[in-house]
Amino acid sequence: MQDVDKILLTIQNDPWIFYLLLGWITIWKGIALWKASALKSKPWFIALLVINTMGILEILYIFFLYKVKWFSKKQPDQGIQ
Repeated sequence: MQDVDKILLTIQNDPWIFYLLLGWITIWKGIALWKASALKSKPWFIALLVINTMGILEILYIFFLYKVKWFSKKQPDQGIQ
């Protein structure tokens, strides 16, 4: 419990840490939601929207799960061919 109190006190004394963390989460969440919607993956879109893991789940989705072939019916766009 003391660790949580220290973190909250640090954020209270230096609010820029909170804004940096908020920006970090928002960027990763936005990219992951964009990719989930491109694949039309409703379960992942909802999970990414609701679950907050400070960007960890979003990063795993973007770099690992998004590229797995069996993961979705529709594959990510490979660009203009």
